[in-house]
Amino acid sequence: MVGSTVDVNISQKTLSFAEYLEYSGEPGVLYELDRGQLLEMPTTTGLHNLICKFLTVEFLRHLVSENLNLVAIDLTGVRTEENTSRIPDVVVCHQSFWKKVCERKGAAVLNFDEKPLLVVEVTSQNWRDDYGTKRAEYDRLDIPEYWIVNPEQERVRLCSKIAGGSSYAERDFLPGEDVNSAQFPGLILPVARILDPPDVDYLVREELRLRQELEELEWQINAERQRAEAERQRAEAERQRAEAADRRAEQLAQYLQALGIDPDTIN
Repeated sequence: MVGSTVDVNISQKTLSFAEYLEYSGEPGVLYELDRGQLLEMPTTTGLHNLICKFLTVEFLRHLVSENLNLVAIDLTGVRTEENTSRIPDVVVCHQSFWKKVCERKGAAVLNFDEKPLLVVEVTSQNWRDDYGTKRAEYDRLDIPEYWIVNPEQERVRLCSKIAGGSSYAERDFLPGEDVNSAQFPGLILPVARILDPPDVDYLVREELRLRQELEELEWQINAERQRAEAERQRAEAERQRAEAADRRAEQLAQYLQALGIDPDTIN
């Protein structure tokens, strides 16, 4: 997602990267820095926002399940050149990098030494920049993986650094296929679900429902286990009582025999 120097160039003044970090524009408006020029980010559609939220949640889910010290965040800047900073829709980076960003004043931007592992752009009006300018910058920065989600063309392009390769290798994924992350092999997402994602609130509610069902199932299993243990203990107590009765009968028989009485003749 990127602006255009033609219709959203809001300042003729060239800014340094340091000045950009301290720049305060219109409230609620995000700006990229393109070789010193401020670019106002375009307004996004509801579908665009849904896709970004969905991917952020799915990435986080995977990172947590794999116990990786990484974070997935949205709308965080990535410095790609001396006076250029892009704002991908989703960024995956090391937790330590994100902590450093949060501790700094000014705009939230990952610097050169805080390179993300994966970035995502969801195309909008200026989709050509995602396939051209941004792709080239992310490639030069050596970001291992770059996703371009194109709802209009109904495809997801995965650009990844193959071992030994000097530039991105590309593959397009279409509805009916699954996007297989090269950077995170266990991260597999259906293209159809990416392009038409459920609302994140629904996912949270569904997870809570499943968690409650799991807790109820665990309670039932524990209750059944306790009942089985109580039955086992009752059976064990009955067995011990029977053995005690047998021992008493044997002792009585031995006593009667000592008195010269045949126990079998006693009714």
